[in-house]
Amino acid sequence: MFARFSFLAVVALLASGCANTSPVLGGKNISYGDSKAVELVTNEFGSTDLQMIAESMTRSLAQSGILQGRPVVQVYDVKNKTSEYIDTREITTSIKTQLMKSGTARFASDNTAMQSQVDQLKLQNQSGLYKKSTVAKTGNMVAAKYRLEGSISSIVKRSSDYKDVFYKFSLQLIDVESGLAEWMDEKEIRKTTER
Repeated sequence: MFARFSFLAVVALLASGCANTSPVLGGKNISYGDSKAVELVTNEFGSTDLQMIAESMTRSLAQSGILQGRPVVQVYDVKNKTSEYIDTREITTSIKTQLMKSGTARFASDNTAMQSQVDQLKLQNQSGLYKKSTVAKTGNMVAAKYRLEGSISSIVKRSSDYKDVFYKFSLQLIDVESGLAEWMDEKEIRKTTER
């Protein structure tokens, strides 16, 4: 009887500990939503589009079989060929994150982070500030076997009653040594708004 009472007390304590008792600050018109919910606020590129592209490309690349043995991939910024601002880095970051979580690939410093990597190696090796046994040695960075690059483009059509936006996202994996494209895919999204 005492064991059953103790068990119930522990369950009640754990359940009450999981409840969020933090105070809420801010306005009355703000609420949290499901980050995976389809957002249809405008027909401009949005979070749902980003998620669909990242999931589609990650699934396609992982299922292609080209990334066996967790090769090192260097990711280049996606070229934005649309007329609107799109944070294309977020698309590639989502793709990298999903591939990394699945254990499919490893990633070298990308083209924008490479200078930070070089600066850190120089600082450790040339400043005299660090214990020699802990300094990262130069000449040991792992070169990428593949380069991942892509682009996003759009076609916008308008009439007095409708606005139609067609997005096309293309991605390709290129063997750095041979220069051959080993994998390519694309995702198309159409969004129509009635005025």
